[in-house]
Amino acid sequence: MKLYLSSYFLGNNPEHLVEMIGPDKKVAIIMNAADIYGNEKRPTYLANEVKKFKSLGIEAEELDLRDYFKSPESLKVKLREYGAVWVMGGNSFVLRRAMQYSGFDELIVPLIQNDLIVYAGFSAGSVVATKSLKGIEIVDDPKQITSDYRNEVIWDGLNLVDFSIAPHYKSDHPESGMVDKVVAYFEENNMPYKAITDGQAIVISGDQIEIVD
Repeated sequence: MKLYLSSYFLGNNPEHLVEMIGPDKKVAIIMNAADIYGNEKRPTYLANEVKKFKSLGIEAEELDLRDYFKSPESLKVKLREYGAVWVMGGNSFVLRRAMQYSGFDELIVPLIQNDLIVYAGFSAGSVVATKSLKGIEIVDDPKQITSDYRNEVIWDGLNLVDFSIAPHYKSDHPESGMVDKVVAYFEENNMPYKAITDGQAIVISGDQIEIVD
């Protein structure tokens, strides 16, 4: 199992992710956490990420989970084209809904566990890899949705790691002050967690866990 869980974008050392993905692999960029922000800036947002991966020698393209809300079987076939998924930031609860509606949450886990795909993401993309989204409602509004989504809140994460994640910790980020409250929530509720600053990433390969910065 290979995971690259960053606080903010690719972090300071994306070579760790490049090494995980290996040569001649394509990356699926998942931007559904940003669905709540509309489509005006989405092409620019995507283009910037594609450009970053290209500079690292990796081909990348968007995989919009909304295209598979009514056809999870098609997503199963599509995921076979990629060596990694890059799950971007935004609203963690919207992202988690998109993963369930498309069947991504059930499809991706065995692919990760069998080293058929690398799971990578930042902020919301990292948070949903955990057991639970409890505490994240302090920074992300669980009820903030668009017409593509239903009102019910999904609190379970993908359960890829056995700890919670607090991104943007002690960082120059608008949410950093609120993240202090998230960390306090984790501690008050005896929830194991890792707090990472912008630039850092949690790198997991098998049983080895390392925070790189």
